[in-house]
Amino acid sequence: MIGNFALSILAAGLMTLLLALTSLALATSIGLAAAFAKLSGNGFLSGMASGYTFIIRGIPDLVVMLLLFYSLPAMLNQGAEAIGLDIQVEFSPIAAGIATLGLIFGAYMTETFRTALLNIPKGQIEAAVAYGLPRLRIFFAIILPQLARLALPGFTNNWLVLAKATALASIIGLHDVMFRAKAAAEATSMPFTFYLIAAGFYFSVTLCSMLLLSIVARRTAAGMRELAS
Repeated sequence: MIGNFALSILAAGLMTLLLALTSLALATSIGLAAAFAKLSGNGFLSGMASGYTFIIRGIPDLVVMLLLFYSLPAMLNQGAEAIGLDIQVEFSPIAAGIATLGLIFGAYMTETFRTALLNIPKGQIEAAVAYGLPRLRIFFAIILPQLARLALPGFTNNWLVLAKATALASIIGLHDVMFRAKAAAEATSMPFTFYLIAAGFYFSVTLCSMLLLSIVARRTAAGMRELAS
């Protein structure tokens, strides 16, 4: 029986990885957009991005998740009822988990990307503009490669925290590793065994991520040394 529960927990790892990777993609997209907004020179866009990062980073992750999963649908349903609409808004646990983690870590990615953008020499961009290069080519040929290299340490740290934060989604009923571990612990009265299995899964994800991203960092650094020489 213990073996069956253990396999069930590890099988739920696919759901956890799906949540983590899709949330990372959303957080990266939001972070890039907000970082460029902060540096755009447009007061409205900069203010919106600054307000977003300030508010999100000031609220606990669990509270944001509960607000989005429970409170937002309830508020929308009350609003619809008030204007006579017969609709029922309801979010699935996976959608709420992706949206919540994407929003939360998008705020942290914003600061990571903003700092990286500030460290790209402005002279390179000014020279490209002087040569008449189009904006898209400047972005993909000059800004993006340096942005990826400079943001990699902060990006790595954000990803490691995000991967572990996926455990919060079990609170809203997502059948991930922690949800299955909790169910197994309650069914067998062996919490240490099954929570240890869950801990081992998250540790494995963290270890593999660190190894992979360290390889990427070394190759990026080697490429920069070759260019410098």
